[in-house]
Amino acid sequence: MYKLILENISGAEIWPMISLVIFFSFFAGVIVWAVFMKKSKVDHMAHLPLESDPPQKHGDH
Repeated sequence: MYKLILENISGAEIWPMISLVIFFSFFAGVIVWAVFMKKSKVDHMAHLPLESDPPQKHGDH
């Protein structure tokens, strides 16, 4: 049923290619972001699940 609907839509054959390019670009962007992330930030995020106390705020707030 969907095949018949998609066959009658002009230009529908480009959408799978566009979605693949968007997915690959996003995936590559996340990989590049993770590789170039600062080590101190990675260490901080790695210890977050292990911390039992919430961070302490200093000052009058």
